Amino acid sequence: MKLSALALSLGVALGALAAPAAACAFSAPKPFAWENATVYFLLTDRFHNGNPANDLAYGRKADAATLRGFMGGDLAGVTAKIKAGYFKDLGVDALWITPPVEQIHAGTDEGTGKSYGFHGYWARDFTAVDANLGTEADMRTLVDTAHAHGIRVLLDVVMNHTGPVTESDPVWPADWVRTGPTCTYKDAPTTTDCTLVKNLPDVLTASDANVALPPALVAKWKAENRYEREVAELDAFFKRTGYPRAPRYYLVKWHTDWVRKYGFDGFRADTAKHTEPGIWKELKKEAGAAFEDWKRANPKKRVGDTPFYMTAEVYNYAIGHGHQFDMGNNTQVDFFANGFDSLINFSLKGDASKPYEEIFSAYSDSLNGPLKGHSVLNYLSSHDDGSPFDVERKRPFETATKLLLTPGAVQIYYGDETARALKVDGAEGDANLRSFMNWGELAANAKRDGYRVADVRRHWSRLGLFRQAHPAVGAGVHRKLADSPYTFARTYAKGGVSDKVVVALDLPAVRATPVSVAAVFKDGELVRDYYSGKRAKVAGGKVRFDAANPIVLIGKP
Repeated sequence: MKLSALALSLGVALGALAAPAAACAFSAPKPFAWENATVYFLLTDRFHNGNPANDLAYGRKADAATLRGFMGGDLAGVTAKIKAGYFKDLGVDALWITPPVEQIHAGTDEGTGKSYGFHGYWARDFTAVDANLGTEADMRTLVDTAHAHGIRVLLDVVMNHTGPVTESDPVWPADWVRTGPTCTYKDAPTTTDCTLVKNLPDVLTASDANVALPPALVAKWKAENRYEREVAELDAFFKRTGYPRAPRYYLVKWHTDWVRKYGFDGFRADTAKHTEPGIWKELKKEAGAAFEDWKRANPKKRVGDTPFYMTAEVYNYAIGHGHQFDMGNNTQVDFFANGFDSLINFSLKGDASKPYEEIFSAYSDSLNGPLKGHSVLNYLSSHDDGSPFDVERKRPFETATKLLLTPGAVQIYYGDETARALKVDGAEGDANLRSFMNWGELAANAKRDGYRVADVRRHWSRLGLFRQAHPAVGAGVHRKLADSPYTFARTYAKGGVSDKVVVALDLPAVRATPVSVAAVFKDGELVRDYYSGKRAKVAGGKVRFDAANPIVLIGKP
């Protein structure tokens, strides 16, 4: 069956299934593995408004260009959706939230109209929660609530730059940042010793020179009656570590404070290739220690006992690069050797146009070969990738199937599961990718060309819950079993945990079809189809479920 036909038949099949997504939550998940994680990435301001009273803080106004101002989403809104079971029903293992740190207060024109730091990447104070998103209590409640629901939380961190300079947001001192030249990305120096774009001050992360606190930050902390406490903590940090009071070590201290204070389970590193690679190894060391301190102090709040995790945006890294990323001019960098457990994989959005088997076998070979012991975080749409897979949202079923069944960890970008629009009238550039979450369309089960939104989400849910229950899906070894219907197996064995699954795709949607599983499951074994919820026993090397769906997701109950 062709992919377009598959998408159509999935819509029909899902519409005919009355059971809610929660009915697919059969049994407790297998032990967690980051290599199989399903990570839900959201822009906090664009997700859900839990407290309208904090929609505009610091004198900000609703005067930005289309989709470039604050829109009301906040930490309380994310917490509300955790409590409602939204993420649990998708099989989400971890939330990745954009930086919650206090942003520049004013708006600035970056060439596409007036913009505010709603996205979190324009820091003004790395130690404070932005009031537009909520309070420290809101931050603690979000992480605690996620952990109580078995969900880990990743904090997005920025070591490369501060926020743009405005009249009310002055530039940091010259011994802290450079304001030029602008990067040309030809080699390592023209990628690291420069500003990403005009008016985005670049932190002097290569410097080991002692620097004083920025005067503007000193004045701010004094006005907030916390200057003495912050300075005392800095003094203790530098005394304990022996690090010089250089810019990057202040940032290491401030970022790891979020781990020690709230219990974040890992970092997503922004613009990682634009700093010296060794910085991330230093950050990982201190963050790991902070995480262990938090776990000892909060034994009832932690989720399992996994070590601190770090993934990174190394722009244009592809799984085929393995351990060596070319910075230009024959300079290779191994980011895995510099603190990262995984890297975001920029190549799946292009690879997704290939047949299933070509994608699955190639990724499995890489992850169980050159990258063994590490992983990648696959995605098909994101907040700043202007060429996502299926930008028109015409193939949301295919998007889910390819993303959630591809070997490796996966990133669901908020609204992937509800076909949220990636093109918006009046928006320019990456603003198109950052519309507010389409809760109204989901609630109304809005009709699109050939499908309904709630049916799309139900499809994502069933695949996500299957992934969560079976580490073999993302972390196992892939093996094709048959061409027609296309059938494959994944097997996993690590740390005393073993798991195996069989998946069949492109099945006729009008009748139940036997699936060959003899290479994986024995006759007489009871197995479950995680797509329909049906159970059956293997007989004659095959299993047949009393359901007519184009997908079968087979695992032990």
